[in-house]
Amino acid sequence: MLPGIIGSLQANEALKLIVGYGEPLAGRLLVFDAQATRFQEVKVRRDPSCPTCGTASTD
Repeated sequence: MLPGIIGSLQANEALKLIVGYGEPLAGRLLVFDAQATRFQEVKVRRDPSCPTCGTASTD
């Protein structure tokens, strides 16, 4: 059952990005505690020295 819950959440995020509706979890991490059935949201900052998402990114 747990993979189905996480898969549904991921599909929902993909649809939000494709359709442009709602607020995607960009810059945030959603933590799911299945045992207690709780969600927690954590803000994630970019690392300026990261070659992929930092200020020196070449994308």
